[in-house]
Amino acid sequence: MRSDAVRTPVKCAPQRSLMHALGMTDEEMKKPLIGIVSSYNEIVPGHMNIDKIVEAVKIGVAMAGGNPIVFPAIAVCDGIAMGHKGMKYSLVTRDLIADSTESMAIAHAFDALVMVPNCDKNVPGLLMAAARLNIPTIFVSGGPMLAGRFAGHKTSLSSMFEAVGSYNSGKITLDELNEYENKACPSCGSCSGMYTANSMNCLTEVLGMGLRGNGTIPAVYSERIQLGKKAGMKIMELLEKDIKPRDIMTEDAFRNALTMDMALGCSTNSMLHLPAIAHECGIDLNLDIANEISAKTPNLCHLAPAGRTYMEDLNEAGGIYAVMNEINKLGLLKTDLITCTGKTIAENIEGVVNKNPEIIRPVENPYSATGGIAVLRGNLAPDSCVVKRSAVLPEMLKHTGPAKVFDCEEDAMAAINDGFISEGDVVVIRYEGPKGGPGMREMLNPTSAIMGRGLGSSVALITDGRFSGATRGACIGHVCPEAAVGGPIALVEDGDIIEIDIPANTIKLIVSDEELAKRRAEWQPREPKITTGYLARYAKLVSSSAKGAVLS
Repeated sequence: MRSDAVRTPVKCAPQRSLMHALGMTDEEMKKPLIGIVSSYNEIVPGHMNIDKIVEAVKIGVAMAGGNPIVFPAIAVCDGIAMGHKGMKYSLVTRDLIADSTESMAIAHAFDALVMVPNCDKNVPGLLMAAARLNIPTIFVSGGPMLAGRFAGHKTSLSSMFEAVGSYNSGKITLDELNEYENKACPSCGSCSGMYTANSMNCLTEVLGMGLRGNGTIPAVYSERIQLGKKAGMKIMELLEKDIKPRDIMTEDAFRNALTMDMALGCSTNSMLHLPAIAHECGIDLNLDIANEISAKTPNLCHLAPAGRTYMEDLNEAGGIYAVMNEINKLGLLKTDLITCTGKTIAENIEGVVNKNPEIIRPVENPYSATGGIAVLRGNLAPDSCVVKRSAVLPEMLKHTGPAKVFDCEEDAMAAINDGFISEGDVVVIRYEGPKGGPGMREMLNPTSAIMGRGLGSSVALITDGRFSGATRGACIGHVCPEAAVGGPIALVEDGDIIEIDIPANTIKLIVSDEELAKRRAEWQPREPKITTGYLARYAKLVSSSAKGAVLS
């Protein structure tokens, strides 16, 4: 056991004395040390219930003969951080979470880990840590929020952000906005659509690192407590069999994840996180394969923001295993892979039924024949950019229009709110990438303001930043190379024509090569926006978003 390094009776008497200081008995010290990584806090709605999940995990571990020991992981609420300096600290926490978990796990010689995350950077950060540590590990999340109810229909956080734009343009009253505010987020849990947190929790099931229901069982259901107990018991089986994260998260497992990403219509942030997790597994997940996979993978789900169904609906329809079973009819999944259940994917999904073909479309009747995410390339984004195709209106799949260029999110928001954006425009927001931001802020406020003003069917938005999973519309992010390193997006000028063709996976700046060369010769790097603290260090170390924005 790894924990022998801190608990053998004579050699480790000093360490054991400190464990006695914790109130630990000799009997407990004879059992495997199981670290439970708790993301509980009192500021993130998706994490306020995690203490209950952690207690359930502790019971499960103890029932199966382990010694459960809790230590913390941080988490940022992207919704609360949105639209101000705080959003610069969202993506960067992914690496803090991975690094701190690695430090705690090795310093205290844990034999195995149960990760209890929930929100956007928390889940991938802990998956990165699991791959890096490569000791038996299982995930059980805090679960999704229930959908809100407003004016007789379900709603969610994405509707709340768009309601602000509707109010600013006079489409709804202040009383209606206040009612939205009080009804959009009715319970604890990760926000109720297929946003980034739920995308990553669902993909954790696909990767084989979480038990069935991990991505979809609502946070407030007692079944979530039961899942915590099951995860606590299951980790002891994984420890006994020595099944480790890199045994589970193979290259084929990541291809499965990309396939299911397309079928589910996950957040574009998955195109940042999957390569970063794969990197920790020693796998180069080249996004070039995303379009190859998308071309043969039908999109079966239209959860919010793409449609008006929510995680609770997907759960009732059979959850992620039901979608996997549907996709597997086409032979698109590698099913002989081992998972945290101790069984293969084929064994896990056998006999799982699609209980609602309106929520999970059969492969014979998909929302589209191709996947929910597209990777675009062209002279504006030579190294790639990403769009959630399933959340784009049909009339915006192809769009050509003049650029309105802004060097930060705040300037773009002011222009949108002041009515300076017109039908047909292409809003360009740059110097918001991993280095330029620094931190690669999400642009949910500008995209929601565009939708709320009724411009979603006529205005596109392009950025070297990124988008919330709650974003919908012709919103193209992760433009690489980013402006801060002199990427072509830094050379765009007001009035330049930009041509977007999502079905063809292309994005073009209609400016001659000679003119672009002239502009490049005149371009000068910007002074860093932040020169001290963690963000300054992050900006120096972070790679391109096309590589997952990993640290060098």
